[in-house]
Amino acid sequence: MNFTKSIATIATVFSLLLISCSSNNQQTQAAKETAAEPSVELPTEVMADHFADIQVLRYGIPGWNELTPKQKELGYYLYMAGRSGRDIFFDQKYKYNLTIRKALEAILNNYKGDTNGDEWKNFETYSRQFFFANGMHHHYSNDKILPKYSKEYFATLVKGAPQDQLPLQGKTADEFVAFITPIMFDPNIDKKCVDLSADIDNLKASTVNYYEGVTKDEAEKFYADMSKGQPKESPSFGLNSKLVKENGTIVEKKWMVGGMYSPAIEKIVFWLEKAINVAENDIQKNTLKKLVEYFKTGDLKKFDEYSISWVGDTVSRMDAVIGFIENYHDPIAKHGSYESVVSMKDMEATKMIAKIAAQAQWFEDHSSIMDNHKKKKVVGISAKVITVIGESGDGAPATPIGINLPNAEWIREQHGSKSVSLGNIVAAYNYARAKSPVIDEFGIDDNVKKIIKEHGALCADLHTDMHEVIGHASGQINPGVGNTDVTLKNYASCLEEARADLVALYYIMDNKLVDMGIMPSLEVGKAQYYSYLLNGLMTQLYRINPKNNIEEAHMRNRQLISKWVLEKGQKDKVVEIIERDKKHFIQINDYNKLRELFGQLLREIQRIKSEGDFNAGKNLVENYGVIADQKMLAEVHQRYEKLGVAPYMGFIQPKLIPVMDGDKIIDVKIDVNQDFLQQMLEYGKDFGFLPVMN
Repeated sequence: MNFTKSIATIATVFSLLLISCSSNNQQTQAAKETAAEPSVELPTEVMADHFADIQVLRYGIPGWNELTPKQKELGYYLYMAGRSGRDIFFDQKYKYNLTIRKALEAILNNYKGDTNGDEWKNFETYSRQFFFANGMHHHYSNDKILPKYSKEYFATLVKGAPQDQLPLQGKTADEFVAFITPIMFDPNIDKKCVDLSADIDNLKASTVNYYEGVTKDEAEKFYADMSKGQPKESPSFGLNSKLVKENGTIVEKKWMVGGMYSPAIEKIVFWLEKAINVAENDIQKNTLKKLVEYFKTGDLKKFDEYSISWVGDTVSRMDAVIGFIENYHDPIAKHGSYESVVSMKDMEATKMIAKIAAQAQWFEDHSSIMDNHKKKKVVGISAKVITVIGESGDGAPATPIGINLPNAEWIREQHGSKSVSLGNIVAAYNYARAKSPVIDEFGIDDNVKKIIKEHGALCADLHTDMHEVIGHASGQINPGVGNTDVTLKNYASCLEEARADLVALYYIMDNKLVDMGIMPSLEVGKAQYYSYLLNGLMTQLYRINPKNNIEEAHMRNRQLISKWVLEKGQKDKVVEIIERDKKHFIQINDYNKLRELFGQLLREIQRIKSEGDFNAGKNLVENYGVIADQKMLAEVHQRYEKLGVAPYMGFIQPKLIPVMDGDKIIDVKIDVNQDFLQQMLEYGKDFGFLPVMN
């Protein structure tokens, strides 16, 4: 029996990358593009571009040609809707991002000078970094990305660009250069997109564009007053707005048609309304109508109605997440980043993940958490493997590999949730990682290297599935205790990701998964335990600059878990960090005791969430998740640099090209062979709907 998913083996990974797709940007251009439209092709290179600390990949869309013309048309409209909000995320991350981006685009689209010099190459690299991060702050570390070309060279480029393409806003070119240069080049101006440091005003320290003139205390009080007296089923206040102080009064600026971001949202609605006309069934049509109504009104109750309808649609093959979703970029976890993930169900691979979802109640009943924190009846978990068609906003170029939505706790408890694994994205990652020399450098011995190479793809897939399907859907908050954005505040995201990771870690060494036919043996669990601790204690430090600590929620959660079990298992030497030839390695001596420790920490973090214990949550994160071991960090950097491996990966998006018969779409073809910079410039031209506002 084949115990691996259809996306897990490298041979299958390669086959998944044989078909790819992409997105056209204006339907009005479709007729003239159709004449030169390419057939489905192989990617020229899966490993497409490498710059700074980024490896850019391409992914395929297996199963696209199985779709009906109507399904392809629906996919195209959803893809266009998702892409239309791209500007929003740039602006959400930083108020000057669109200004800088339009200046970069004006230069890149028109430069006729020498492209061989170091200054130009450094300018191109910075531009790629900027586009990849959706702005001037790094997509993962949140640190400001500083140009490696000179201010004087940048001034020359700006003055040489067409003035009508620059975002001058009434300034001369010289005035614009004087205005924008310190914003881009001064390391002390707006240096952190999101600063989650303890005991500071996180809003003041962060440059993310969800607040203006508002302190952390004021924002928390504003939403606490709004939530006061509300039922458990109250909306996620703040999800689709910016909080601004005007004339001494705090007001919300809603992201909606007729409100903030209206030009982009109008385009989103335009394409969604086209999608409604070709929906697969009535429930999908109703769901899309509710989403349109939400974008038109800004009413968060409409968003909840949409979310409930979306959760209930388990039959449609085509699907999309479009809107203001995750709140990781808000220091106090209120406002949602714009993102889009358009997909179709992988019918075969879904059979495996559905087995896990079907056993959700068993996993809940046998969890290590306290009985009064367990759900007596796990409701409506639907799980599937999806094939991504296109991503945008907070979903691209860097992408999640699993999604569990909706985020509203009361909807999850009463109506259930959808858990998805992004199959073709995982496949592309697995393909790239199979070529990586990292495990040969950091694995402690041949046996460890063998089990990771043999089971690494499967254990990573299973961890993601268990994290999303069982982890996020497990446990419950005690009656009368508020949601985690209120109780756990700026630690909520880290603790929730740690809780879901611990569920996955606890069960990946359980014979239940072997008995279910999902994995061949507990060797898969051992591979995941080693990989996880190696990452949490060592290899993820390559993503941190020297002297810095850990900011990103997922990185904090991985170190928190790893350092906690290292410390608590020290007496019995459950896990050790040993030195050999002036290099450090992870050694696991007792996998069963390690599983027990994971279970103990899961119990405590679920208690923290269920009881809303802010101080305990803060202590866990600050004591175990934040401080980077600088000696280990320096060693990891030194070892990685010899390998030539980029610590981050992301994707060029496929391009969908409609085939037209008059004004009717009769087919949608796919193309894969754009390069990263070309695609970013095309998006700027075709989806640059928001004006510069500064």
